[in-house]
Amino acid sequence: MLLELENVQKAYSQFSLSCSLKVEEGCVTGLIGQNGAGKSTVFKSILDLVYPDSGKISVLGKDHRDITVKDKEEIGVVLAGSGFSGYLTVRQIIPVLRSLYRNFDEKEFTERCKKFRLPTDQKIKEFSTGMRAKLNLLAAVCHGARLLLLDEPTAGLDVVARDSMLGILREFMETEGRGILISSHISSDLESLCDDLYMIDNGKIVLHEETDVLLDSYGLLKVSETDYRKLDKRYLLRVKKEPFGYSCLTNEKKYYLENYPEAAIEKGSVDEVITMMTKGEAI
Repeated sequence: MLLELENVQKAYSQFSLSCSLKVEEGCVTGLIGQNGAGKSTVFKSILDLVYPDSGKISVLGKDHRDITVKDKEEIGVVLAGSGFSGYLTVRQIIPVLRSLYRNFDEKEFTERCKKFRLPTDQKIKEFSTGMRAKLNLLAAVCHGARLLLLDEPTAGLDVVARDSMLGILREFMETEGRGILISSHISSDLESLCDDLYMIDNGKIVLHEETDVLLDSYGLLKVSETDYRKLDKRYLLRVKKEPFGYSCLTNEKKYYLENYPEAAIEKGSVDEVITMMTKGEAI
């Protein structure tokens, strides 16, 4: 197990975190939720940037408080809003990375910077948002890391830049024994990249599902009030009142397709699950 959080609790005056999740070797795990749901607090707890009140965090098979400097070299991190000083150039940060990581692959890093058209002698503050994001990610993957912790790495990027970054992550996962925990607001990124998804809402994990299962088995029923009263509700997760009647989230789409052929049933998506799990009512 590369990463495990067991009942991690952190209380603030107007917010509290209660989280359990796992990242296994060979898996890309997504953490989804609205702004303020607690995603960044999870990452900061893992990295000891905030100190949980209780619970257990294991990183690379060790208690996170026992992680050594050598162990940290096996972790690559990209946090929202963080990065290198804008007054440095790529050429100037190479010695910094070389001194931080014994396994820093300068050749690979330089070649990838060239591939993604990152100028080595231009100040980073002059880079576009996409260029800075690519630089941060390349720095995280070019030192032999086994675990990547990526908090909103594609935020603010256009489609082309996001696709380039997802390509980097797919290449990273081609080596056995690696894993990624990634948060993102872009559902298409998660649907195409992640093996499983955790959804966090108001500091609590409200859903954990394999991505393939979510896309295949989850669905959104749209029924009138009359049909809703007749509906078998055993397999409904959330219900939301609509002008036409009700929207109903289910994880047994096949059951309703077979038993209610007249009902309008849409294929589930990450966006719809987020909306229904946060705004819908439990049955």
